[in-house]
Amino acid sequence: MNVKRALERIPADREAEDRAWAVVRSAFAEREAVPRRRRGGLVVAAMVGLAAVCAAAALSPPGRAVVNAVRRSIGIEHAAPALFRLPSSGRLLVSGRGGTWVIASDGSKRRLGSWADASWSPHGLFVVAASRDGLAAVEPRDGTVRWSLARPNVSLPSWGGTRTDTRIAYFSGASLRVVAGDGTGDRVLARAALRVMPVWQPERHVVAFVARSGVVIVRNVDSGAVVARHRVAGRVRSLAWSADGGRLAVASSGGVRVFGRSGVTLPLRDVRAVTFARSGALALLTPQALLVYGTEGLQTVLQVRTRLAGVSWSPDGRWLVTSLPRADQWVFVGRGRVLAVSHIARQFGGPAPSLDGWLPGA
Repeated sequence: MNVKRALERIPADREAEDRAWAVVRSAFAEREAVPRRRRGGLVVAAMVGLAAVCAAAALSPPGRAVVNAVRRSIGIEHAAPALFRLPSSGRLLVSGRGGTWVIASDGSKRRLGSWADASWSPHGLFVVAASRDGLAAVEPRDGTVRWSLARPNVSLPSWGGTRTDTRIAYFSGASLRVVAGDGTGDRVLARAALRVMPVWQPERHVVAFVARSGVVIVRNVDSGAVVARHRVAGRVRSLAWSADGGRLAVASSGGVRVFGRSGVTLPLRDVRAVTFARSGALALLTPQALLVYGTEGLQTVLQVRTRLAGVSWSPDGRWLVTSLPRADQWVFVGRGRVLAVSHIARQFGGPAPSLDGWLPGA
């Protein structure tokens, strides 16, 4: 039985819980305060405390009270017990140990299969899904497999191109490969590349990826021509194209650089993921904060004291979704609002599924 669920079912001694919570709250209060910033638009800050707990805490009623208090402290308070609906229109794709799922705006969920990695086709007509042994194109309505390709150690599939002529980049071991959207013409693009998700320039057969040397390569996969080479400080962690294809954001351990029109450098060394909204705003995820860079400059929209994982924009650019794996929650951040949803593992068959894209409805 899942330990977390078992602990949740154990009734706690309320007096002991109150005493334990007072201790945790006092210890947290003695920590150095972190300033909170609040601005217009999307900005809202939510501070979430952290506390350590040992396994022995589950052995007595006071111990159970500590577990309950700490469980509350690492998540967003007043979270919904389940994902009843998305706060905006569209379909959210997620994948992980519980398989690949599509979530509709009304909260209905459809499991497409036991795929560990997935991403949308450019216009959401299909899903490319990956397992250890291969790659497949899947119908998002019912999980029907349109074609499959057997390859070893497949991961990080990424689908790009036009509505009628597409390409898929994916890793097979250390090699980066590319295949047409109909499953034909599979070939090696780079024999050794760093395992960073490759990203496609919108409406083009041009992909950005990270070579083994750490240089970001932008290449036309049809002609083989190298369009650009970008050198950045540190190890690259994430890549993202703007919706119009004019800017490429590169997050590395040395900071964030945006290449192309209106290029900029942001000295944020802990950014683990970047993604553009259709409006052009750039979301940046650090281990404990979610930020947005746009017309009003750089703003912190969410700050927590536990680890964040993954980020995706809603199709209308009004919401961001991220994950709090330790709290088993998803957090939706909108214009002056924070909405949290608990029990993600129970709903999707495994902990912390990745957020693979939020597209308009079919």
